[in-house]
Amino acid sequence: MSSQTTPTYSPQQYLAIERDAKEKHEYLNGEIFALAGASERHNLITGNLFASIHVQLRGKACKVYSGDMRLRVSATGLYTYPDVVALCGDAHFDDEQRDTLVNPNLIIEVISKSTEGYDRGEKFAHYRRLESLAEYLLVSQDKYRIEQYVRQPDNQWLMSEVAKLEENIELPSIKCKLPLSDVYDRVQPV
Repeated sequence: MSSQTTPTYSPQQYLAIERDAKEKHEYLNGEIFALAGASERHNLITGNLFASIHVQLRGKACKVYSGDMRLRVSATGLYTYPDVVALCGDAHFDDEQRDTLVNPNLIIEVISKSTEGYDRGEKFAHYRRLESLAEYLLVSQDKYRIEQYVRQPDNQWLMSEVAKLEENIELPSIKCKLPLSDVYDRVQPV
């Protein structure tokens, strides 16, 4: 009886592979995981989120990054690609390549039926270990709904939700607001 073992990689090996890869991969505990492509709705929503935040941050000491900015959760070793990341102040990176951010204030994930459990559960558990993280959004691609988690002074997370196109969600971590009508522009619910 033979048993196959999964190869393990160091973070440095992962980064060397990832920097030359055509596709994106997550990394955790020595394992590399391929990320699936995204649907049209996912791409539209992600683009709308980025565009709305980008316009509001002009002239401020804040930045917003699209899903190509790799993020490292130093406390757990997770390397991943959130859909949208924003921060105010100086961006800090994992190394001199400046392609792996370590200090986001806001992380946004656009969720689908296949990613919702991971984004809401294990991935959010990793993200909560980021000392800089003040806010986490889960944006549904199947219905008009955004869940917002805001870190409280006692390190607890307060959840709120908006689900109507005429509503806005305030983003205190970067002093912006997201109108749902902008987030879901050209996107119909399932």
